[in-house]
Amino acid sequence: MRKRDILTPIGITVGFIMIMAAILSSGGKDGVVTFIDIASIFIVIGGLIGSLLINFKFEQIKLFSIVMREAFRKYDRSLPELIELFIRLADIARRDGLLALENELESVEDPFIKKGMMLAIDGLEPDAITDIMNAEIIAMEERHYKGRVIIEKAGEYAPAWGMIGTLIGLVLMLSSLDDPSSLGPNMAVALLTTLYGTVLANLVFLPMASKLENKTAEEVFIKQIIIEGITGVQSGQSRYILEEKLGAFLYGEKARDSEKSTMLEDEEHVHEA
Repeated sequence: MRKRDILTPIGITVGFIMIMAAILSSGGKDGVVTFIDIASIFIVIGGLIGSLLINFKFEQIKLFSIVMREAFRKYDRSLPELIELFIRLADIARRDGLLALENELESVEDPFIKKGMMLAIDGLEPDAITDIMNAEIIAMEERHYKGRVIIEKAGEYAPAWGMIGTLIGLVLMLSSLDDPSSLGPNMAVALLTTLYGTVLANLVFLPMASKLENKTAEEVFIKQIIIEGITGVQSGQSRYILEEKLGAFLYGEKARDSEKSTMLEDEEHVHEA
């Protein structure tokens, strides 16, 4: 089930609020106006769009807004509920046979589970089912990568265009040294383009790309559990064996999260020391 991922907009909002608070605390209300420059915005945004148009096909460019929206969504997947589903299917398959699962699949929303179970009901060998489902996972990873790489490239190009804007501003400034009144605006272009490009890259594009990569990894992990569940049901494993096998994924995920927390705590202690 899709839900709104509120952490993405909260993170971006908090970042911008902190930047604005720093500006206000340093220069008051006039400080905000100082950090707004239309020429700098045109250089960064225009150059960024031009670079993406050169780098990607039009079909990929159309995915940009769709991929950006995915960073603001999350899929509510409960591993215990998923395991319970396969245990129930295993009980039915052992009691009434695989054909009896067709009626049960009508209430299953996940198309990946439906496809795998239908392959099992059709009598395919477990290895063949695994190969087919893994091929679908690889195709999904490729689709996700093609969408995510646009945002990653935007994160790479934005600071570069900021530096280009800085060079433009410096050239304008050096070419008009005899006019002191133009030095301020030209210096603003020189510095603000770098600021805009760096903020866009490190507060918007790169964090979003990283989040999408993590979501893909989580989805692959879930699909691997589904494959194990499907082959377990097809081979007639008992609910206890299947529960132990699939439960290992659940415990493994908890152990992985615990290990990450321990590593973060160790890093904090190192920094404190």
